[in-house]
Amino acid sequence: MLTARRDSAAALRFFCKAIRHHGEPEVVTIDKSGANTAALATLNAGKPDEETITIRQSKYLNNLVEQDDRNIKRRIRPMLGFKSFRRAQAILAGIELLHMIRKGQYQHPAGDGMSPAEQFYLLVA
Repeated sequence: MLTARRDSAAALRFFCKAIRHHGEPEVVTIDKSGANTAALATLNAGKPDEETITIRQSKYLNNLVEQDDRNIKRRIRPMLGFKSFRRAQAILAGIELLHMIRKGQYQHPAGDGMSPAEQFYLLVA
């Protein structure tokens, strides 16, 4: 989901939800975002040194995430930008939904055993 700016409260909610679902990691790789760093510092605040989450700040170590965005960048680069933030949200949400359908990460509630094309046509109808 696209938001106007990154904030540490949203990053903290994201990390808490990820930890609740997948357990606490030993190492987290993030980009140079100040919001993510602040959220992880908040999570590490009351813990002893041996239990803290190690932070690696590197743009390219999260290569799967960067590669997943490549298709979006390929679609957006020829455009001359968006006239409004709302249009950017709508277009990017549509592109993300198509990628999720293609990768099998989205299943329409009425679409058990349907092909990606059939799921797309079901959404359009």
